[in-house]
Amino acid sequence: MATDPDRSGSRPVASVARALRLLDELGASPGGLGVNELARRIGVNASTASRLLATLEAGGVVERAPDAGPYRLGLRLVALADGVLARLDVRDLARPRLRTLVAATGETATLSVPGPVDAVTVDFVGAESSVVSVARVGRPSITHATAVGKVVLAYGGAGTLAAAAAELTPYTDRTIVDPRALAAEVDAVRSRGWAEAAGEREPDLNALAAPVFGRAGELAAILGLQGPAARLTAARRAEVLPALLAAAADVQRALGG
Repeated sequence: MATDPDRSGSRPVASVARALRLLDELGASPGGLGVNELARRIGVNASTASRLLATLEAGGVVERAPDAGPYRLGLRLVALADGVLARLDVRDLARPRLRTLVAATGETATLSVPGPVDAVTVDFVGAESSVVSVARVGRPSITHATAVGKVVLAYGGAGTLAAAAAELTPYTDRTIVDPRALAAEVDAVRSRGWAEAAGEREPDLNALAAPVFGRAGELAAILGLQGPAARLTAARRAEVLPALLAAAADVQRALGG
């Protein structure tokens, strides 16, 4: 079979790489960012950032707030995302289980799928409480600082843990930043079949997560429960864990795993 030189080359196109970094920064800032701040964040001068933004704006990938306000992600990304999400049948299978899980536990239930590095939330059902959940579609789960991320480290492939251990950013004073401690935590996740995080990404948020395996034994999805630390205590996590594991097993059976 002939090799496609465009696919075999390892050198990225610099302008495309910068544009992707720019989109990542806008994705992390729902309120939008100005040209100068974006230029600073991706390490280019303002004129380069302005040209990148103009190109992306013309394609509908980014848009600008009225009266020359900050840039933000554009609506065309919704259509592009729908094309990806449409093939994720696991969403349709998991949705009723998420609702049942929320009804049984009173906490927000999430569905994530593993990506090249982090898992990404593709669906969630919020708890009916006064506490606003941080769950949102498209939000990545930091591998070393979230319950969902730890499941990815435990079951996502041999190189995943090494990549995560190379950059252990502290998000709170409870974030795991020691590679040996992270390796021990991942071993524990594999041993018991589920993960937890207590104030490790956000100081007031606790979570549980369980893997869902596909037909070939691959990690197909991750079900999670999250809630405020004051409510989702260690004792409460132990109470709701069986419901989470049952829901994950139910989705797995539906997938033929």
